Amino acid sequence: MATATKVVSYVGERIRQLRTEYDHGKGLSQEALARELDVTANTISRWETATYKPDLGDLERLAHFFGVSILHFFRSEEPAKDEQMKALLRTAKDLPLNEIEELRRYVEFRKARFLYSGHDGARPRPGRPAKRSA
Repeated sequence: MATATKVVSYVGERIRQLRTEYDHGKGLSQEALARELDVTANTISRWETATYKPDLGDLERLAHFFGVSILHFFRSEEPAKDEQMKALLRTAKDLPLNEIEELRRYVEFRKARFLYSGHDGARPRPGRPAKRSA
């Protein structure tokens, strides 16, 4: 199974888990969740079975609805222990709490975008590709 397929399958499992464990285990139907997110019940089903891949906006809305981080939809990894991470933490430590929270959400979104895109980290260039001269 390709890595991208594994990621989408894992995301689907997490959506199903959050939906079925919602409200202290009472659960939520696919139809009810679909109404909350303004999508169809079939879309929820297809996300859960990895037939459709929810985009990052969908994952952000799901995370907000369930009150979890967007990273909840991805396998956790060991925290990085390199100098760049230490420098980031040193830089952020004196920020007000509301700024730290905003920074945390931004970093989580960026990490989710990276994990979900399955690319090598190279950022796409804006605009059309340059024409090659003959």
